[in-house]
Parts: sequence; C-alpha cells; structure tokens
Amino acid sequence: MAIREKIVGDVVVIKVHGTLAGGDETTEVHEKVKTLIANGMHKIILDLAKVKWMNSHGLGMLMACYSTVTNANGKIGIARVSEKVKSLMNITKVNTLFDNFESIDKAVASFL
Repeated sequence: MAIREKIVGDVVVIKVHGTLAGGDETTEVHEKVKTLIANGMHKIILDLAKVKWMNSHGLGMLMACYSTVTNANGKIGIARVSEKVKSLMNITKVNTLFDNFESIDKAVASFL
C-alpha cells in the first residue's frame, strides 16, 4: 500500500495504491485524512484508480474518512474508482456517501 498526496489550490488529492483489506494500509489512509483535517485542509478527494481490491475493512475506512471530513464541515469525494471496487461500493451502498468522479480534473473543479 502506498499513498501520495497532491495539493491543487485548497483541494487535496490522495492517491491510494494497493489493496484496502485491513491492517496498516487501511489505517494509513484514515490517519492521513485526519492529519489533513487537523492542518486545515477540508476538501479531500480519494483517487482510487490504483486500488485493486477492498473488503469490509476498506469500506469501513471509507465511511470513517467520510465521517471525519463531514464532521469537520469539509467535503470528500472519490475519483477514478476501479470496476471491482465500484461494484462492491454499489452493492453495499457506500457509494451513496460520496460524490464520485471519472477524473481528477472534474473532481477538483467541483470542489473549487
């Protein structure tokens, strides 16, 4: 698992790579979101294009990120979700929590 961040104006794009199936990798993403919120960054996009798979731990992490950001009066969205992950999110209805974008550019533009 690897995460990288890119700041575009006042929007932070977190690029997530790997599998979100519990353990340190899922905790790392939520900790990054909490750190960003603590540092005053309240517009966050999770780029999930490189997430190969996600289980219930990954879904829980996404819901935790959503709660963290919305409780801080922020906005969070997801972008470029792979088909496998999109299917799981649709089945569990987690997709209804997030604005979902096909590209990073569209996601950033909607947050500006």
